[in-house]
Order: sequence, then structure tokens, then C-alpha cells
Amino acid sequence: MDRKDKIHLKEFAKRLRIKFNSIELLEVALTHRSFSNEKVDGENNEKLEFLGDSVLGLIITDYLYTQFPLLTEGDLARIKSYIVSEEILSAIGKKLNINKYLRIGKGEELTGGREKKGLIADAFEAILGALYLDGKYTKVEEFVIRLFKDEIGLVINEEKGLDYKTLLQEYVQKKFKDCPKYRLIEETGPEHDKTFSMEVLINDKIYGNGSGKSKKEAEKTAATSAYKKLVKPETHEKG
Repeated sequence: MDRKDKIHLKEFAKRLRIKFNSIELLEVALTHRSFSNEKVDGENNEKLEFLGDSVLGLIITDYLYTQFPLLTEGDLARIKSYIVSEEILSAIGKKLNINKYLRIGKGEELTGGREKKGLIADAFEAILGALYLDGKYTKVEEFVIRLFKDEIGLVINEEKGLDYKTLLQEYVQKKFKDCPKYRLIEETGPEHDKTFSMEVLINDKIYGNGSGKSKKEAEKTAATSAYKKLVKPETHEKG
């Protein structure tokens, strides 16, 4: 690596707000196979990507498990799957300008490889793998949480992938040793376009209500209302 490349990589590391003891690891993390294939004995980022994928998965899983203890296994899996998706990783990678620092081959450059989501996401994971090898796990963990914390918050708050009816049942069984019961309050509208209103009871006390175009939809809305009332404040206090 020449002096110019080293300065270039150090500038990038500074942009990421991380410090590499071995800047060569960062160089490999940014090297796509198309670039290394054009060099003699060239090294690419595929193994670092493999490592980084596992490191990222562990960090996100641990964060979700500890910060949101009342989510079910299914909800944790769905949220994690979304957070580590190519869409999210490439979006974060572009914010970090990873695409501008990628080392790609001439053919890949001509076909717009620098803007390909897959290449950016892979390089991001490779950087995590490089950072893990370069230092302590805690250094990678701090970096990942700093980048993903807001996105995870959005997923939780926007209810993406969450089944509140199941969440409520799990919580009520643990907290009240009971199961939530749903009761139809009223039906309104013509036969072909009815609206159903439901309420959810726990130990014969009403905790939430909701409406929908089917009884099932109304139950889900009522469950969401009850879950937020019962669980969210406690979850935030623990987090």
C-alpha cells in the first residue's frame, strides 16, 4: 500500500469515527472480488464479509434481547431480519460513503457497481469483520449500536413486523397468569360494509379497545392499544 492510499483510508476511518490499528484490514474490507481478480495474488473482502455478517447478527440479537425483553422469539427474529437486510445495510453504507471508497474492477465500475446495494452491504459487513479482527468486540459493538440504534427504534415505534395480539397474550400470561379476552361491543354499518368494535379484558378489567372491518382486525387494534398501555412504559424504563 502506498502512502497516498494509506492517507485515503485513514481519512475514511476518521469519517467512520473508528480507529484501525491495522489500516491494511480496512483496505481488504473495501476490496471487491472484481478488483482483486485484476491483481496478482489479490485479496478480496469475501471472508471478512462472512465474519462481519456473524458479528453483526450477534450484536443486533444481543441488543434486541436485552433492550426489549418482552418481545417474543418470533418478533425478535422478524425485527433482526429487517435490520440486517441488504436494504438497510446498503442505506447505512451509502450514508457512510462506503461506495466512494470501494475498490472495484474496471468492468464493475463501468456497469455501475459502485452504486449496487449488494456490493455496498457486503463491504459494510466486511468492515465490521475487519474491525472485529483489529480490536476488541466492544469496539465493533459500540460502532454498530451507534449506527443502528435509531433504525431499531423506528422499527419498534412504527410497529413493523410486530404481532401485538401475540405480544399481549405472552405478557398477560407472565404478568397476570391469565389470558386476554376479547368482547364485541357493537357492529355498525350495512351488511356488506360492517365495522366491528372490540374491547380486550384482563381479569375482567378493560385495558384496550379498537375497531376494524372484521372481528379479527378489531381484536388486533384492541390488543395494540392494551399492549402499549401495559408494556411500553415498562419496556422503556428497562431499556
